[in-house]
Amino acid sequence: MLDILLVVAGALALVVAALSALIQRAPLSGPLLALLTGILFGPAVLGVIDLPTVVEGHKELHEFARLLLAISVMAVALRYPILDVRSRVRPVAVLLVAAMLGMALVTTAVSAAVLGVGLGAAVLLGAALCPTDPVLATSVVTGEPAEKGITARTRQLLSLESGANDGLALPLVLAAVAIAGPLTGTEALLESLWQVLGAIVLGAVVGSLGGKVLRGAEARRTVESGPMLIYTLLLALFVLGAAGVLHLDGILAVFVSGLAFNATSSASERADEDKIDEAVNRLMVLPLFTVLGAMIPWREWGELGWWRGPLLVLGVLLLRRLPVLLALKRPLSLTWRDAVFLGWFGPIGVSALFYLTMEAHRHGADPLVLAAGTLVVAASTVAHGITTAPGLTLYRKKAERAGDTTQ
Repeated sequence: MLDILLVVAGALALVVAALSALIQRAPLSGPLLALLTGILFGPAVLGVIDLPTVVEGHKELHEFARLLLAISVMAVALRYPILDVRSRVRPVAVLLVAAMLGMALVTTAVSAAVLGVGLGAAVLLGAALCPTDPVLATSVVTGEPAEKGITARTRQLLSLESGANDGLALPLVLAAVAIAGPLTGTEALLESLWQVLGAIVLGAVVGSLGGKVLRGAEARRTVESGPMLIYTLLLALFVLGAAGVLHLDGILAVFVSGLAFNATSSASERADEDKIDEAVNRLMVLPLFTVLGAMIPWREWGELGWWRGPLLVLGVLLLRRLPVLLALKRPLSLTWRDAVFLGWFGPIGVSALFYLTMEAHRHGADPLVLAAGTLVVAASTVAHGITTAPGLTLYRKKAERAGDTTQ
């Protein structure tokens, strides 16, 4: 089965790579094409990729999502010069505290109202679906259309928020697991403190050492020149593994290590290689969404009801983020255009899969939670995939009329 999956995902990656410029300008995205490919070749249609549903195979999907998230948040941490990152600390902090909590509460309320579930299931959905996904957000903030049309500050805010909130959503998820049953409030608090604070320390130490070692090696010419992607990929995998051994928040640790590496290495001097890194990251997401398409729990989706499922999707996509960002327009110093743009383009994707499957491991697989969560993820992949190109075009036209620049 692995060979078949490699053939399908590899063929798709080749097509996407060959048509990358065209896809960036079309109402499509790589993850959306991969999702559709997984559905086509999955058990529901051709049956070529025969995988269990998410409800049965959540453990394997969790590890897949964990690896991809680590690579993605490392790319986010290295995407911008460290001076730009430092200048965005205050608005990003607002997004991580007020916006993320608001999104979790709204999603919880929508889930409870639409699905008619108890508090436990509702908060599990609210916590898992609140993070902004860095993988899907990449197509919104990178590439020529985004870099020419969207202001640098807006792109940086979306990138940094999506990178940081994947790790910082963990306390919300642990609190949700405590409400749902297995953990006590005290246990959830202590575990959150250990995982978050430990991840920050681990990431800062390893990232700083990694950056200094590379800079020293380059100065002494003891290292061969080559794409930084290889070095940072190995750093991400090392930090992720060390965090796992120490039972720390691995995604947050990788993001912090990337920021520390960015601050201490020659990363800012390798602008040309950033294009290579982003292109590789765009392609690495394709196998996961192909697998997700093949693992869709169609029967559980049907059991949500013909109106509850679509209403949940509409409620989450329209209410989870946009009203929150509009309410925070002044604290974030956003124009109406930027507030609407950031309010819509906060996709739900790999990070949600990561936390949904983590909850299934910690609390036990709840078919309703996994079905509702994956339905929203799939819907977000479709909705944001088809609106990215038109959204970037509309934003650029509005900015040109207002006389704004992308700096």
